[in-house]
Amino acid sequence: MIQVKLLKEVSPLSSKDCFILIERQKSNFNFPIHIHPEYELNYIENAKGAQRIVGDSIEEIEEEELVLVANPQLEHAWMDHNNTSQNIHEITIQFHPDLFSDTFLNKNQMISIRQLFQRAYKGVAFSRETIAKVRPLLKTLSCENDSFYSLIKLIVILHELSVDKGMRSLSTGQFAASKASKEYSNDKLNKITEYLNRHYPEVIRLADMAALVSMSEASFCRMIKQHTSKSFVDFLTDIRVGAASRALIDTSLSIAEIGYDCGFNNLSNFNRIFKKKKGLTPREFRDNYRKNKMII
Repeated sequence: MIQVKLLKEVSPLSSKDCFILIERQKSNFNFPIHIHPEYELNYIENAKGAQRIVGDSIEEIEEEELVLVANPQLEHAWMDHNNTSQNIHEITIQFHPDLFSDTFLNKNQMISIRQLFQRAYKGVAFSRETIAKVRPLLKTLSCENDSFYSLIKLIVILHELSVDKGMRSLSTGQFAASKASKEYSNDKLNKITEYLNRHYPEVIRLADMAALVSMSEASFCRMIKQHTSKSFVDFLTDIRVGAASRALIDTSLSIAEIGYDCGFNNLSNFNRIFKKKKGLTPREFRDNYRKNKMII
């Protein structure tokens, strides 16, 4: 396996700062895929058609978007792609992971923000409705003269984001494993997820998975659907596709080898499923990612 190091961005955020806000008007995106230890909230408008890369998620963005990344090893970037605008507006907020201590985040009033950070370990994108709600706060944050009130306003923004029912995770679990020991509130589902993350290359049978958590097949399928909004087959397929995405980027194995190693029974099946899930063939995904990745 090839060990790849990414461009590590050096933030101007100092140890004495609570957070830093950078507002830009620009004509293009030119920063390669990178990582940094700071949590980052990124708001972009007037860049429809640009491409967002967060982990193994590669998507074309709409006119306006807001994304939070809270993982020091989760690579991310925005690329011009199909964007033709010359007047892109971007607001980037970066803050240290320890800005809010674990003790503070465990207070009742902060639980939703703690859960937001846990979800943002994979990167999260927010709904249009929530973006519209926090947009005025984001745009006035840079004009706030009192740094104390700036911090209060940031906490308000994070709270509004944390209660967004329409937020969605971007990267897969295989690509950005959760730092929390338990990814789900359901212990049986955590047990299944841990098993699948270890054994996805093998033949996985529904009956065996149901037996692993002492459930009937019907009850097991209902549990998966209730907690993930996916069928068991889709849930397992997403784990396999996530593992394949990581291997496509970090190894020189052939696409056929990766497909077989990740539990797909033949190359055509792997190509078909991967394109359905990612919108790109495995080869397109590998080429697209690598051309935007700077190795140091």
